[in-house]
Amino acid sequence: MAKKIKKASESLTIMTNIVLPNETNSLRNLFGGELLAKMDRCASISAARHCERRVVTASVNHVSFNHPIPEGGVVVLESKVSRAFSTSMEVYVDVWLDDPINQKKMHTNAGIYTFVAVDEFNRPIPIPEMVPETEEEKERFAAAFRRKELSLILSGRMKPLESVELKKLFQEPK
Repeated sequence: MAKKIKKASESLTIMTNIVLPNETNSLRNLFGGELLAKMDRCASISAARHCERRVVTASVNHVSFNHPIPEGGVVVLESKVSRAFSTSMEVYVDVWLDDPINQKKMHTNAGIYTFVAVDEFNRPIPIPEMVPETEEEKERFAAAFRRKELSLILSGRMKPLESVELKKLFQEPK
């Protein structure tokens, strides 16, 4: 049987919520932890769509809080698998503040999560490959490999000299 290959677009997940008072801090902006939970849920759906299996969050690799999201604001989360590895996948989440009255959207936050597909015994299992199509998907796909190598180096599971992609960033041009 041929290994299944999926497109990044097949994992697209869009969640829309309104920020309620009980989700805000003393400045009446969405709590960072509330946003992280929403991002994790959105990303987990994308991961499950990609591999068609149960998934668990392995790590939150990066989160940026660029703009506050006010109480009453409409928050839109969009996530997609950016790269699939053997049993894990990186999922990129973009967060937007949507103003439906003035028909404006502002990018407020972004996050990168790693998920692992698991079987009924919570053991990692192989997942389909992922093929990027758009320019943004291709950029995120390439960057995901560099992030994975860096993570492996920082955790001590890879020696810096074994890196393929990161070495390219630091080599002198020929």
